[in-house]
Amino acid sequence: MSAVVDDDLWSAIGDPIRRTMIDLLLADGPGTATSLSRRLPVTRQAVSKHLAVLDRVGLIHAEPAGRERHYQVDEAQLARAVAQLSAVGSTWDSRLRRIKRIAEAIERTRTNDEGD
Repeated sequence: MSAVVDDDLWSAIGDPIRRTMIDLLLADGPGTATSLSRRLPVTRQAVSKHLAVLDRVGLIHAEPAGRERHYQVDEAQLARAVAQLSAVGSTWDSRLRRIKRIAEAIERTRTNDEGD
């Protein structure tokens, strides 16, 4: 059984700057490109581009406020991402258990062959 993964969502989350942006928005509440750029090692223009990626996959949404846009995390979409990660983790745990059983069987066979 294989977990269904939204590649666009994971590509967006895969960037460390975007993960930090999500962390900041979760910790501090809504923020603007300007407020986020003060706390990140990238330009405001780069922050805007990262925000656009997060917005496109639905992890954040923006509300206009004068000349700025206030961004906040979409908790339902974040929960979907967490569920996908959990499913992928379970799939890999199962695969690793199978690999371990195979390796142990090989080792037992090798030990038995050496004992003969």
